Order: sequence, then C-alpha cells, then structure tokens
Amino acid sequence: AGACRQVTAEQLRARGNALFQAGDHGAALAAYTEALSLSDAASERAVLHRNRAACYLKLEDYTKAEADATKAIEADGRDVKALFRRSQALQQLGRLDQAVSDLQRCVSLEPRNKAFQEALRALGSSMHEKMKTMSCTDSKVEQMFQILLDLDEKDADKKQKAAQNLIVLAREEAGAEKIFQSDGVRLLTQLLDTAKADLMLAALRTLVGLCSGHRSRTMAILAELGAPRLSAVLGVEHEQVSLAACNLLHVMFDSLKEGLQKDFRGKEDAVVLDSSRDLKLLIKHLLELLVLEGASAHGRDNALNLLIKVVPRKSPKETNNSLSLWVIDQGLKKILEVGSTVCGSLGSLPVTENSRMSTSVLLSKLYEDLKCDAERENFLHLCEDYVRSWFEGHELPGKLRAIQTVSCLLQGPSDAGNRVLELEGIMDSVLSLCASVCEAHQLVAVEALIHAADKAKRASFITANGVSLLKEIYKHSERDSIRIRALVGLCKLGSAGGTDFSMKQFAEGSTMKLAKQCRKWLCNEAIDAGTRRWAVEGLAYLTFDADVKEEFVEDKAAMQAMFHLAKSEDRSVLYAVASTLVNCTNSYDHEEPDPQMLELAKYAKQHIPEQHPKDKPEFVKQRVRKLLMAGVVSALACMVKSENPALTNSCRELISRVFLALVEEAEDRGGVVAQGGGKALIPLSLEGTEVGQTKAAQALAKITITSNPEMAFPGERIYEVVRPLVSLLHLQRTGLENFEGLMALTNLAGISERLRQKILKERAVPMIEGYMFEEHELIRLAATECMCNMAMSKEVQELFLAEGSDRLKLMVLYSGEEDEKLRRAASGTLAMLTALHPPICKRIPQVTVHWLEILQALLLSPSAELQHRGAVVVMNMMAAAREVAEQLIASEMLEILSVLAKDKDKP
Repeated sequence: AGACRQVTAEQLRARGNALFQAGDHGAALAAYTEALSLSDAASERAVLHRNRAACYLKLEDYTKAEADATKAIEADGRDVKALFRRSQALQQLGRLDQAVSDLQRCVSLEPRNKAFQEALRALGSSMHEKMKTMSCTDSKVEQMFQILLDLDEKDADKKQKAAQNLIVLAREEAGAEKIFQSDGVRLLTQLLDTAKADLMLAALRTLVGLCSGHRSRTMAILAELGAPRLSAVLGVEHEQVSLAACNLLHVMFDSLKEGLQKDFRGKEDAVVLDSSRDLKLLIKHLLELLVLEGASAHGRDNALNLLIKVVPRKSPKETNNSLSLWVIDQGLKKILEVGSTVCGSLGSLPVTENSRMSTSVLLSKLYEDLKCDAERENFLHLCEDYVRSWFEGHELPGKLRAIQTVSCLLQGPSDAGNRVLELEGIMDSVLSLCASVCEAHQLVAVEALIHAADKAKRASFITANGVSLLKEIYKHSERDSIRIRALVGLCKLGSAGGTDFSMKQFAEGSTMKLAKQCRKWLCNEAIDAGTRRWAVEGLAYLTFDADVKEEFVEDKAAMQAMFHLAKSEDRSVLYAVASTLVNCTNSYDHEEPDPQMLELAKYAKQHIPEQHPKDKPEFVKQRVRKLLMAGVVSALACMVKSENPALTNSCRELISRVFLALVEEAEDRGGVVAQGGGKALIPLSLEGTEVGQTKAAQALAKITITSNPEMAFPGERIYEVVRPLVSLLHLQRTGLENFEGLMALTNLAGISERLRQKILKERAVPMIEGYMFEEHELIRLAATECMCNMAMSKEVQELFLAEGSDRLKLMVLYSGEEDEKLRRAASGTLAMLTALHPPICKRIPQVTVHWLEILQALLLSPSAELQHRGAVVVMNMMAAAREVAEQLIASEMLEILSVLAKDKDKP
C-alpha cells in the first residue's frame, strides 16, 4: 500500500508539472495540493510547496505564494528556487527590504546566476524610486501648507483640495509621521490661529489623524499646541469647529489613557506620570471652560460630553477611580454652576436646552463611580455646601439658583437631590415660588416640584401639599408653559398606581381629559419645543392607562409630532418618548401574581392588581401596527444615532423593549428592517443594561430567523450580528431566548465560511453542543440543526474525531430517534461530515453497536429525505475504507440498496 501511495503522489506531481507547462495553473495547483495530502516524506512535501508557490505567483495570490515558499525554505534553507519565488511574492506585497534579503541570499548561493543578479539590480532601483516618492511626499506636504497658509490665494477649490489631501494623508501612519516630521504641528497651529472656520476644520481633522492611537505624538502635539488653545477652540461660536475640537480632544484622551494602561505593565514609571499629568491638564481646562463666560453654549455642552466619556471608569473591573475623585475635588462646583444656571436671568452662562440634562448625567456618572461611603458622603457634603451658598444671603436670584441645582441633582444622583431637598427652607421656597407672578421664577419652582415628586422619599409630603397647589396652577394660570408643567406634576403624582387599572388617584375620566390636553399641546407648533417636550413627559405617565394608549395611537398628528420632537436637537425628550412607546406597546415587565397569594389577598380584603381589558394581546397588536404606520421605526433609529448623554443606558433599554415588541409579528419585520431598525438594533445589543442588550439581541434573532440575513444586514453589518446572537445562548437566558438564538445562528452558519469562523471565534460551539442534550425537544432540534450547518467548517469536523468525545456517537444515535425533524438534522450532519471529512467514516462503526441498524432504518424510512441522507452516508462510507465497506456488504445493506436503486419514483 505504501508503494502504491508513493506512486500516486509522484503521478500527481508529474500531472501538476504537465498542467503548469500547459499554462493551466489552477488545475496544476489542485494536483499539487492533492499530492501533498498523500505525501509524508519531508523532501517530497518541500518540492510540492515550492511548486504551489509558483502556481500562486501565476494566479497573483502573493500572500499564499509567500507562505508556501516559506514552508519549502524551512525544510531546506539553500533552496534557491523557493527563495527566488518568495522574493517575487514579497516584492508584490510591498515588503521590499525582505525581498532584497532573499535575493541577496540567492546571489550568494549561485553567484554566477544572471537572472538573480538582474532581479537584485531591478529591485534596488525600484526601492530608490520609492525613496524618491517619499521625499516627493515631503515636498507635497510643504506645498499643501503653502496653499492653505497663503492669504493671497483666492482659489477656494484649490484650498479645499489641499485641505482634503492633508486630512487623507494624516489617516495613514506613514503620512501622519511625514506631516509630523515636516514641522507640521507648527504649521497646523498657524492654521488654527487664522480663526477661519474652513482652515480650522482642516487643521483639527488632520490633527485627529496624527493623534489617533499614537501616544508619544499626542503628547508632543499637546505640548506644542497647549491645553488653553485647544480649550479655547472648543469654546468657539462656530458649531462645526467646536464639534471637530471635541472629536480631537476625545482622540487625544483615548491615546493618553491607552498609554496609561499599556505602560503600567512596563518599566517606564516616569512616562506613566507624564501621561496622567497631561490628562489632568486637559481636564482642568475643560472644567474651567464650563464657567468661562465667553465660551459658547454648544462648546460648554461638548465639554460636558467629553467629561462624561473620559472621566468615569468604563467598567467596574477597573479598580482605579482616582480621576473621578480628582474631578469632584477640583471641579464639582464648576459642574454645578452649569446645572444651577437659570436661563435668561441676568449674567447667566450661555447654555442650550441639553446642558442641564448633560450636567445631570455627568453628576450621576461621577457619583456612581465612587467606591465607598466616605467618598459618597464627601460628594453629598459638597452639593449641600453649594446649594446653601446660593440659598443663604443672595436674595431671590440666589434662591432660584439653589432650587435649579436641586432639580439638576434630582434628575442626576437622586441621593444628592434628596439630601439637598431636606435642607432647611428649600421645600418651603419651592412651594411659595410655585405661586410667583413672574413666569421664569414659577417655571423653576414647578419643575423642581415635579422632579421631587418622582423621588419616593418626598412624594407623600408633596402629594399632601403639592397636588392642591398644582391643581390651582393648572386651572388658573394664564400661561401654557406653566400649565403644561403643572399638568405633568399632576400626572406623576396621579400615576403612582402604575399599570394597575384599579389604583387610579384621579377621578374617572380626568386622566383622559389631561391626556387630550397633552396631545393638543404636543401638536401646537406655536408653543416652543422646550414646552412641548413637557407634553410628552405628561403622556409618559398618562399612557399607563390603556384608554389613553388607545386614543393616542388613533391620533396620527400627535404621534408624528412626538416623533418629530424625538428627532430634534433637544435630546432631553428621549426618555419620555421611549417611556410613552414602552407603555403603548406594553413592553414593560409583567409580573404574574401567584394564584395562592391572590386568594389570601381576597380573604384579607387586600388590594389586588387588575389588568385593563384594553391591555389584552389583540389590542396591543393593533397599537403596534398603528405605530409602525405612523413611522415609529425611523424615529427610534434617529434616537439611537444621537451621540448624546441623554441616551442613557436605561433609555437604551426602553428603546430595545419597544423594538422587540415591534418585531413580534413575522410580517412586520421586513418593514422594521427597511426603515433602519436592523442597523439601530446592533449598537443597542452591544452596550447598555443587561436586560436592554438581551431584548435587542432577541429582536435581532427574530429578524435573522424570518428574513434573508444578507438583505437585512448588508455588507459587514452581518458579522456584527453574531456576538449579540451568541449572547442569547448563555445559561442565564430563558429557553425561548436560547431557542431563537440557535435558530438565528443556524441561518447565519449556512451562509458562508467567514460567518462560521466568526461564530467559532465567539466560542459558540461548546454552547451549541450543550443544548443538543437539552430535554426540551425544540431546543435540542435547533441545536442539532445549528451544528449541522457549523459542520461545514474544517475545525468543527475535527471536533467529531477528538479523543474521548461523544459528539459523533450522539449524531449517530439521534439519526435513529423517533422525532423525524431531529433525525433529519442529525442524518444531514452525518451526510455532510462523511463527505467532507472521510476519516469520520471509519469512526462511525466504533462509536455504537447500533450503527448498522440505524443506517438501515434510514434507508427503509417512508420519508424520501431520510432515505436520501442515509444513502449518501452509506456511499461515503463505502468509498472511504475497505474494512468499513466489507462490514456494510456483509449485512443486509446490499439487498436494501438493490431494491432502492430500482425505485423509479425516487430518482
């Protein structure tokens, strides 16, 4: 047999040589590859690798050519043919220095070979050319700067083109280094100092390229530009310039922080200190910008957003929270200055409608980043001191700022909000100012009362004192802006019963009246958006009531007005919109009461929660349809896109809940994808609360199961779906989530090898195997089907041959189970494994004594599909090994096959 095999490998090699001479390089490659699989001798294999390298060079697959030539060289370092072929491949791959060293080795081994000498000379001159173009890039960089800095240059197109070239050049490492070495930072600083928006944008975007992922360059650039200059550019009036500066600072922070983590493992302690000093310097200037009167409102917002992104720890696994402690120590008062700003009052800081929300989020993140009671106590103490400093001895404007700070803290770290609410005189001031004749003062007080109503600590006190006050304001105020806020206060206090139909604090019908008024305000475009936002806040509470939900989804104008607000600049409305949609789609968690407890409650005459008849599934289904028709998906997609602090994790969770409700019915999924739902779900499934990520992943699974995944997630997006789907297989997920995750992965695994590799990389295979042992038959079936598609991968096929594994045994046994679908999946896997990986054929008789009767039962099955699968397995086993074929023929297999071969009905 050995001699016979040797001949075959040699014959194949000879055939390959003939094909190569004839110019059929693809067929020659196949012949050499087959010969490799039969050849054991090292010298023989080296020659085959060298020959394959020649084929790959002709087929222009230079990476594989290099790999094969390298294998030949590893076997024999003096193989000049392999060395020469590798140098050709390296030359095409642009690795000229390595190509030269291979050629020099060839010349030293065969000094008289003219071809080698010629190739070396040609390569030398091409390297010279490359050096020349590099120095030509130098002159190009100078030229671009000259065009940009030339004040007399009037050709706008020329300047635009030079700027674009510079930005593109900076994105490549070589280009970035070129600009940096050509005195680029000084020239970019000059561009920044021109104060012309287009030139400043070009400079900032080029600097992003220079700083991206490069710590030492970032530190040098920071030293040259100086933190004050960067901070000043962030605070300019021009919105795009401010945003570009914000983007640059974010990249700089990332590069500096990266340095901190990397060097920490090294020996460069001195460098670590430098990096953290730079970080603190930048943060110090951001904190100063917050209270700088000359800074623009959006510059201030950008500074807050940066602080949110870079100061708190990204995950609790990081132990060091010193940056947060430092910011609280150096800058808490400055942050509170923004939060306490009363818009429109004399000498107040310029802010936008988003500033206070961003401040609340930042304060919240800082407070959550604290690790012990002493740190938290210090934070609360600083907040109390700040509120007191305004409240005492500053007359009315000071009291207003103190109350505004209370509102800001209640929306952020509510522990601090509750603490300052309890300071002497604060609550009384809130209540007395609610009746103020001045609209601005009344607004501040009513908003504080509403935020306080949210927090249970004070709710009973406010219910006693506030409800009557708010009703008075609602009935008698002349101003819509005040009435709408008073209404929200009433809604908050009135919805304490939540979804419980029988616990309503309002008189019958008044909820409906309030909701109607909210919808009216929402649709009235004459009212400013900031006030209309409060109408959505009201609906977020009132839509706990099913009658209100029904009326809302009938009012197309109100739905569209709400979606329009969700897409607007004012991001503080996001949470209210998401809450309203969760209520309308009933996608909150439903707790089923324990029947025994219900009996006890009736017996003790206790209150029993009831469900509203209009919250039954058929009503919810209709509401979802109406929301889809009104364009809810594009509004949600727009909400997810917003890079904004208002998109908190709890807000993301609400949006994920809504999406899951929207894709409940298979026929709606196509529409959800077409309007951008699939794209929006990916980021929702990758960050946020655990519940939110799981709901988004489940929605992705539903879409993947019923639609063509390549259409739903075009291009690279399909690979991003794998991780969320694998997360549904974790043991803490529900059975339904496991099942849907498996079904979705089955679909993806059937598409391409690259997707199967991605699934393997996410470590899904052990989990899929685990579910093949599941008691629930549907989950077991889904796991087996998923494994069937995964078995197209070489790595998975190898697993079935692993020593001490029962994988193959399980597949053979499942092929003999009663459940026909399970048999189909298992026998399909066997058919594929035996075809793609012949060694498996020899193992089948060893894994179970029942193998023959199981295969015979497949062939005798009434189902043509099972018979076909059985026939394929037997055919592959016959071809694989003589001893297996003998066992098959010795049984009744031959008779069964003869009968089936004559069956005209089953071609």
